[in-house]
Amino acid sequence: MKLAVIGAGPAGLALALLAADKLPAAEIHLFDTRALAHDVSGDARTLALNLGSVRLLQRLQAWQPEAAQAIQRVHVSQAPPAPVAGEVWLRAADLGVPQLGAVLPYGALVAPLQQRWLALAAAAPQRLFTRFGTAVHAIRTPPDGVELDSGEGPLVERFDLAVVAEGGVFAEQARKRIRSDYHQNAWVGTVRLASPGLQGLAVERFTRNGPLALLPLPDDAQGPRAALVWCLPQAEDDIATLTDAQRLTVIQQQLPAAAGRLTGISALKCFPLGLNAETRLLHGRALRIGNAAQTLHPVAGQGLNLGLRDAQALVDALREWTEVAAATGADLDATLARVDWQRAPDRWPMIAATDFLARSFAWRLPGLPALRGLALAGLELARPVKTALARRMMFGG
Repeated sequence: MKLAVIGAGPAGLALALLAADKLPAAEIHLFDTRALAHDVSGDARTLALNLGSVRLLQRLQAWQPEAAQAIQRVHVSQAPPAPVAGEVWLRAADLGVPQLGAVLPYGALVAPLQQRWLALAAAAPQRLFTRFGTAVHAIRTPPDGVELDSGEGPLVERFDLAVVAEGGVFAEQARKRIRSDYHQNAWVGTVRLASPGLQGLAVERFTRNGPLALLPLPDDAQGPRAALVWCLPQAEDDIATLTDAQRLTVIQQQLPAAAGRLTGISALKCFPLGLNAETRLLHGRALRIGNAAQTLHPVAGQGLNLGLRDAQALVDALREWTEVAAATGADLDATLARVDWQRAPDRWPMIAATDFLARSFAWRLPGLPALRGLALAGLELARPVKTALARRMMFGG
């Protein structure tokens, strides 16, 4: 099998590493537009991983626990004014796991994955090819294969399968089959925490205007800190006009007591939010994973985790196909089609849930905050339901 992986972000690198391990006879080409000499380790964008993703990275020998902050507790609550505030606590100890997930900078995830890939490629140069600094301009899907035009030569290259893992952010993406602009912005950055006792606590607060989240980060020389994700409707977004002190005051007023006191805030970056998803992962012999298949609202923090599960499911199916193909003549196209529909029970509930929550913040129905509060209070009391939900968030469906 000749496999092309287009995009060397977290999902693409994880897929390439999985394929290199589980498909020992496969020829794998990893494409990315960035130059190989480009240092990604300093990229400070924050990523949230669930426990299933952490375990996958450990198996890939690309996990650096010292660069990540484990999530031990999650607190989800409804901000006042609401007749029923409502809150849910999820604790790793209650679920019998060492952690619920982890938070780390983008560079601390991608750099070890890339280093691991380069080490494997150096050991197997006859089948693992690193093609950084190479843009794929076109993908064509003739019968029984896929053709890529990378501009590296006069002819297109033919592969058995191409996996597109180059996602990007919502505002810069080409339109997919399902697209919805939420007319919301996400302001992201970091905040300083007064108390080190909050280490390992992730906070999600449902406010009138949208979700506000704090994700724990490893302490640095200045003390405890957390990543901030602050979502607001664009029509009411005046954050750019506020000073740092004013931003800090507004955030503090909306957070629950469990979050403690904030003492500082970094410069913030703004990203428009929306849903952009394909109805199917597969088109001929080209298959999309991660943000290339579905870009979600960050309210549940599950986009990357979903992409890593896409990668794992695909490689598992390809391994099964290679094991039986020689003996039974199993059809690769049938295998890929099966991956497409088998991923649906995991993809669509997450797409639907994040879409519903994102849209609900634009509704100004009088009783909606109370309903959210009641739902959270009910979930806290319904322990079996809360446990089942927590396990789905940790490991997927």
